[in-house]
Amino acid sequence: MLKTRFGIAALIYAMINAVLFGAGLVTVLLVPALAKYAMELIPLLVMASFVAALPIAWLLAPALLARFERRRMAAS
Repeated sequence: MLKTRFGIAALIYAMINAVLFGAGLVTVLLVPALAKYAMELIPLLVMASFVAALPIAWLLAPALLARFERRRMAAS
């Protein structure tokens, strides 16, 4: 079960990372007070999205696995 959860988390990690980075980038570039410091904030945003995506992917993996299991049980 842990191996499956890790596999699913690894698959969705990149997507979650991209969404977090995109949302943060839009925020930084659209807020004038933050846009002045964009060159300093964007590298921090990259690192923060890498780190923040890990627990989110780990927490979402069981929900996706349960959804798959429900469909498999209904089919059989």
